Amino acid sequence: MSVSFSHYYDDYDNLFRRLNPPRVVIDNEACDNATVMMVDYANKHGILLEVVQILNDLNLIITKAYISSDGGWFMDVFNVTDQDGNKVTDEAVLNYIQKNLGPDSCCISPRRSVGVKQSMDYTTIEVLGADRPGLLSEVSAVLTHHKCNIVDAEVWTHNARAAAVMRVTDEETGSAITDPHRLSLIKELLSNLLASCDNKKGRAKTVVTDEVTHTDRRLHQMMCSDRDYERDPFDDDSDRRSRPNVNVVPCSEKDYSIVSIQCKDRPKLVFDAVCALTDMEYVVFHGSIDAQGPEAYQEYYIRHADGSPIKSDAERQRLVQCIEAAIERRVSEGVKLELCTGDRFGLLSDLTRILRENSLDVTRAQVSTKEGKAINTFYVRGASRCPIDSNSIESVRQIIGSSILKVKGTTPIPANSQNSRFLFGGIFKSRSFADLVKSYC
Repeated sequence: MSVSFSHYYDDYDNLFRRLNPPRVVIDNEACDNATVMMVDYANKHGILLEVVQILNDLNLIITKAYISSDGGWFMDVFNVTDQDGNKVTDEAVLNYIQKNLGPDSCCISPRRSVGVKQSMDYTTIEVLGADRPGLLSEVSAVLTHHKCNIVDAEVWTHNARAAAVMRVTDEETGSAITDPHRLSLIKELLSNLLASCDNKKGRAKTVVTDEVTHTDRRLHQMMCSDRDYERDPFDDDSDRRSRPNVNVVPCSEKDYSIVSIQCKDRPKLVFDAVCALTDMEYVVFHGSIDAQGPEAYQEYYIRHADGSPIKSDAERQRLVQCIEAAIERRVSEGVKLELCTGDRFGLLSDLTRILRENSLDVTRAQVSTKEGKAINTFYVRGASRCPIDSNSIESVRQIIGSSILKVKGTTPIPANSQNSRFLFGGIFKSRSFADLVKSYC
């Protein structure tokens, strides 16, 4: 007779949870400029990330926090605002927090994402490899050629590497793609495409899965596994000065290691730091966060999951590099383009082709569809890191439609010559989608 210890521990966890239910108190009176959330939970590894993930997915800004989880209990206090800096008063948002963190919650999975359908109505495709101009366009062209409708996608680039999580459906049925031969072919084509220009052999990969994943966390995991935190030792001083200030020092009297982070504040900064610590199997016992000005300060008292502190300088240095990379991945380089239009099959492929033909390189992208609308955000820079020609941006807006493509953020630099506008465009215009796909068969 076999005994399932996992079943035993599940029953124990459920009993402990019933005897010690989680508690969330939301107070809009205690602070003048933020909503105060107090969260009490039975302690377990990853619980801090789960709480921060919910706030992250609801687009709430953490301005201040106190974290304590010594012993068997986890207790946090968060000061949060909406994206406009106001207190959180939306009843739907407050109810969601209570439902997923309060006594009736079923302990949200750290891989689930707010806004991602929890059914298997799509197939998830993950791609990972060397970054290069036009990569998103090429990937989109392959998927479009094989009748895959891109429902949503998130693309990150960092340190010459690129990662994307794309959710696709069959063009005809609108459901997940189930034909194993078709999926195998798509995977092979994308893997060949990614490997063709990757000098780090064996590190380009494509994964096809039906698992529901939390997109941001998965992208962090993919890029960390690809060792995007490794830096050229000959990086110039200006590159070093632009990095977040991360330090790891021992706290010998309590056997902790103290991680301190100082950098420019931005949305989702806390999630990125906590995600790096959690996925590297560190446990946060105490911490504080202060992000009430342009600079954000975070401090975490950590140990390994086995209770030991950091033991070597090599480990300390790797942790510093991984946290730096986690913070930098979401920092968007370039001009922000926002598009909202009616959705149709092949739209992303057409959009990215137009950007590529106008010598614009996508450094980050967020693609989503809702109620027949496509809502896309692209961060673009000039090909080969050149300054963006304002004529290129205007040309793209004229092709796509100036009323549906908005330019946000940094104003492109006017070019002295217009000859550079199609430096890469002439090359790519001569190739059809079919030619492009055949080259990777």
